[in-house]
Amino acid sequence: MLKALIFDVDGTLADTEGLHLEAFNHAFRQEGLDWHWGVDEYIRLLDISGGRERLMHYWHSVNPDHKEVEAGAVKDLVARLHETKTAYYENAVLQGAVTLRPGVLALMSEARAQGLQLAIATTTSPVNIAALLRTAIGPDWRGHFLAVGDASNAPIKKPHPQVYMKVLADLGFRAADCVAFEDSSNGLRAAAAAGLKTVVTPNRFTAHHDFKGALRTVADLTQVSVPRLREWHAQ
Repeated sequence: MLKALIFDVDGTLADTEGLHLEAFNHAFRQEGLDWHWGVDEYIRLLDISGGRERLMHYWHSVNPDHKEVEAGAVKDLVARLHETKTAYYENAVLQGAVTLRPGVLALMSEARAQGLQLAIATTTSPVNIAALLRTAIGPDWRGHFLAVGDASNAPIKKPHPQVYMKVLADLGFRAADCVAFEDSSNGLRAAAAAGLKTVVTPNRFTAHHDFKGALRTVADLTQVSVPRLREWHAQ
């Protein structure tokens, strides 16, 4: 029996990656770096889950001969960049720069009305989640979700299934009782490794990914209802 819907955040609940890219480039300018990520490069970098991890990966790619003695300075730089980027992103979201993707809020409302639980499983930071959902749902957004897994309580990034295992434990449900929603191959792999059936809604940054094994791949959630999910889930 279907009991819960578990949502990824970035790219799934909202098409946020364009704003994340803008925020990264803002942080580079603020730090006085000559770095600039274009869309194509950012698409490649999204294979690295997590903002800090993405920054560290990129630093190593442009500084392949760094010495270990510099490790502390590099970590400090990455921390500053990520802090600046997060502040820019949060402010932009609170100003209405992004909205939930089509069909998301309607499906959530229908699910709650029919007694299903909602949960979040993401590798983004709590502040990013709060900025988005406080704007989209309201100040009581947290009460809509029985469990929230994020970078603070499940630090191992997707495609590792840690965040999904954490959320399933907090929900108290079996994976077979839930459906996950993702937008990327890393997310799909994480959900599948936790035993979850997954509906994928790609976006312009992930449309080229391999979604083999997904329960369904759809453009968005406008045509996805709870009865349809129950039908897919039962197959």
